[in-house]
Amino acid sequence: MARQGGGGDRVTPGAGKPADPKAVPRCPVCGKPAVQAHRPFCSKRCADVDLGRWLKGGYAVPGDPVAKIDGELGKSDDELE
Repeated sequence: MARQGGGGDRVTPGAGKPADPKAVPRCPVCGKPAVQAHRPFCSKRCADVDLGRWLKGGYAVPGDPVAKIDGELGKSDDELE
């Protein structure tokens, strides 16, 4: 009997195996080994780069823009209609 779906013979490395507890975590910015003092980063520089990305909105979840109405803070949706 032939298999359908294509690509079913691929094996993902490490799939189904528990994570190696001795594996060194990598810095999410540059990929170097993380250092305990700046974990999960390798240095203060990479931590600052990541903070800058957060502050500039680089990690924002895309979605529909929200309309901003001046002076309408604190009112419920029913009161705005």
